[in-house]
Amino acid sequence: MLFTGLVKATTTSCGSINCVTESSVSPGGVVNACSTNYCLNASLGDTGIGNSSSANYQAYGGYTTTADPYIELVTPNSVTNVGVLSSSSTASTTAQFSVRAYLASGYTVINGSPAPSAVSNGITHYLTTPSTPTASTIGTEQFGINLVANTSPSTIGSNPQQLPSSTYSYGTAATGYNTSNLYKYVQGDIIAQSASSSGYTTYTVTYIFNISNTTPSGFYNFSHTLIATGYY
Repeated sequence: MLFTGLVKATTTSCGSINCVTESSVSPGGVVNACSTNYCLNASLGDTGIGNSSSANYQAYGGYTTTADPYIELVTPNSVTNVGVLSSSSTASTTAQFSVRAYLASGYTVINGSPAPSAVSNGITHYLTTPSTPTASTIGTEQFGINLVANTSPSTIGSNPQQLPSSTYSYGTAATGYNTSNLYKYVQGDIIAQSASSSGYTTYTVTYIFNISNTTPSGFYNFSHTLIATGYY
């Protein structure tokens, strides 16, 4: 690829190595032009955009951006009532969350919650959860999730969506939660991840609820806590 134009760069110490924090490959640009009270970062035109990486380094092409790393987890406020559970059918619902990480070596999203629970006769009962990916089975007590599109027990869910496109975003459903029509739930499991910096990836979580004839009655409540961690 051929680049033409003026190249400017500033460097700063990154431990025992040097790193380029901001550079301009364009008709012109300026980094950290500061007066007493104000600072300016600017670029004039762009000849290349997007992320480029090797085993040890990565670079972002585009308009002048911050050199500060960050991770962002967006969880829309979502409350769902799946109604009265029955041993003769499967209840299901979905929820979404989005993650992006900048100047990172990747991220993980972890299940932080125990399974749905209810208090029956003074005893807390948690719905049984499969520890390996398992098909939904009517009549068997079972709570599980995955993060892909499904056709059983119904057409529900969606594969991870890369925004604005797969050129910029790289998040994936983790092993155990990435197979259609198979469900799992283990507190502390990684359910989503990226191996590099990534734009927004929107994940759709599918939840299934099955009970048996011996499942204790009661009002089962579940609040899904997600823990997103970036690696730098």
